[in-house]
Amino acid sequence: MKPSLGLRHSQQLALTPQLQQSIRLLQMSTAELEQEVDRFLAENPLLEQEDGPRELVQTGDRHPQIQEPQAAGANFDGPSASSAPEAANDSGRDDFPASDPWPSSAPRGGDDDFDWASQQAVPTQLQDHLREQMLGLSLSPRDQLWLGILIDSLDDDGYLRDELHEIEASVADLFEETFGERLDDDEQLFGLTLLQSMTPTGVGARSLQECLGLQLAELEKRLPEGRQGAGDCTRDAALRLTQTLVKNPSLLDLLGSRDFQSICKQVGCDRAALKEAIDLLQSLNPKPGDGFQDNTAGIVIPDVIAYRAAQGAGPHWQVRLNESAVPRLTINPMYAEMIRHDRASSMTSQLQEARWVIKNIQQRFDTILRVAQAIALEQQEFFEKGELAMRPLVLREIAERCGLHESTVSRVTTHKYMLTPKGTFELKYFFASHVSTDDGGTASSTAIRAKIRQWIADENPKKPLSDQQLADRFNEEGVRVARRTIAKYREALRI
Repeated sequence: MKPSLGLRHSQQLALTPQLQQSIRLLQMSTAELEQEVDRFLAENPLLEQEDGPRELVQTGDRHPQIQEPQAAGANFDGPSASSAPEAANDSGRDDFPASDPWPSSAPRGGDDDFDWASQQAVPTQLQDHLREQMLGLSLSPRDQLWLGILIDSLDDDGYLRDELHEIEASVADLFEETFGERLDDDEQLFGLTLLQSMTPTGVGARSLQECLGLQLAELEKRLPEGRQGAGDCTRDAALRLTQTLVKNPSLLDLLGSRDFQSICKQVGCDRAALKEAIDLLQSLNPKPGDGFQDNTAGIVIPDVIAYRAAQGAGPHWQVRLNESAVPRLTINPMYAEMIRHDRASSMTSQLQEARWVIKNIQQRFDTILRVAQAIALEQQEFFEKGELAMRPLVLREIAERCGLHESTVSRVTTHKYMLTPKGTFELKYFFASHVSTDDGGTASSTAIRAKIRQWIADENPKKPLSDQQLADRFNEEGVRVARRTIAKYREALRI
């Protein structure tokens, strides 16, 4: 075989340091950005922060959609602003839990090695914790990118609420541009398997049943091989019974209504064995991401503020940047002048880095404002009537309106907040899938969930509404909602 020379054309994705910094800054929350700016200022003497009074607009509630905002200086009238019920049937005894299987007082863990105390003392973002684990895996570029996207798609509880095919569809263009083809079903499932193998156990689950099932499977692996001792046999039996309860929705319904006699009859166990299973069930963690939320600080700084525009000034509700959240960075003029007269200065690279930082931070807020304005344009009714008036909206619509990639919109809307008259909301909150109506239109899943919450709050505790009854009510109003969809929404609402 003779050696020869030849030319071959190929495309390869190359991220410059400036582009990498831009992407990294874009996906940061405002609190994380402040820490990053402090690091920039400490490492680069050419960067300076302008002094001056800055009236902080913030809210102290992590989930303020249930109450009115308490922000200081917020004015919503113009741009001039300064900145499931327990069932009656109770056949149990006093030795059984008297409340829900998972009380909200203290976090519970299925992972004995997880240190909850230290996690609360030194809060860490769940996504950062998972990415550190991802670094230890030997993955192809495709698998690594997909796993990172799944990690970014988790909610605060550690659940993967969106369907895999929906997540894949939102990044299909990115994979085609980068690798020449989309992900197939096997690759999607492989990424999910990798995510669900990470700690805390239960992360990446798509339902409460799957979350608990993952933790029970991990506990099963830890049982001694022989299971010779009496204690091991008891634990093994409790584990098997708990797995049976978790896998059977009807048994969980009976457990929720405290009909322990019917459970014992169906599974063929005595009440002592059932109590062991319930104790084990209570030791599991239904929210694996809970321990990674910084509940001690309790401060959310809105990136944008919604205000009511003057008549004839375009859309009734518009948004502007929260200026107190925008870092005011400049370049030290004395150093800049010195470098201008001495091109060979060792500080030339630091000058370039300082310019990158200022430009990328400005670009970050410009992009956030563009996306927030597009969201406000689509959700005008929400600002007046609340979540019952939320319209269906997907990332693709905002991406097309703003001329951005869907993955960029996803980064912009994660951990970025809008202060509104109805509360402070993450931008991602304004996106919701749709449900068909009889007249050919669509209704937002957020509005559907709000209606479910309203009906259940008004129901007779002695005659609680079933999933089918709720579905029938929606059908009467011209909204086609399946019973299993109602069950899914009730689970998401913890009802």
